[in-house]
Amino acid sequence: MARRRKRKIQGGKTYAFVVDGQTEVWYLQMLKRNERELKIDIKPELPNKKSLEEQYRLVEERAQDYTKVFWIVDYDVIRRESIMAKKGTESSEQLFIKLRNKAQKVDNVVVIVNDPCLEFWFLLHYKKTSRLFTECSAAEKQLVKYLEDYEKTEKYFTKQGQDIYLKLKGRLGKAVEHAEDLGPFDPYYMERAVCEMYLLFKTPEIWRVIMAD
Repeated sequence: MARRRKRKIQGGKTYAFVVDGQTEVWYLQMLKRNERELKIDIKPELPNKKSLEEQYRLVEERAQDYTKVFWIVDYDVIRRESIMAKKGTESSEQLFIKLRNKAQKVDNVVVIVNDPCLEFWFLLHYKKTSRLFTECSAAEKQLVKYLEDYEKTEKYFTKQGQDIYLKLKGRLGKAVEHAEDLGPFDPYYMERAVCEMYLLFKTPEIWRVIMAD
């Protein structure tokens, strides 16, 4: 087994997040806004270019300076790009597996895969399901059965006193349980749903604060 590379980090605890969508940025900003007892600084970043290579480069860079780096990936995009790839070329799935393996060798990097997307994590707050949604829109259709006013907009996600994190917080423990029960991402078994957001919330510094509420 390859050893994870250790990084020498200066200063206090700061968590960087590299994400591939704006919804993740808004959600993490609301986590930071509402959980003021957290003794960490949460810094979500959306790369200017959303390619896997660009995301990975940013993960590598941030790992030099931050206590922990979370790389959050929506797998529906990777699956769609792979279907469209030309024969004989490296698919997005093949590239991601290669980059994920490299990232996981860095001791302060955590890769989080949501298949299909962040909305599936929201759905798990309401329902335990292992159904594989190959597109994010399908997960969204299920989500609005429970969160009827859901909108994929900054205004909805960040509304003062009614932001997305506050709307879901009372069900967070169940969502973590449901997501963890699905098991980790397995590149050799892709015919099942995956939501690794529990890796973020079960980080000791975050879990202690959330469970104390």
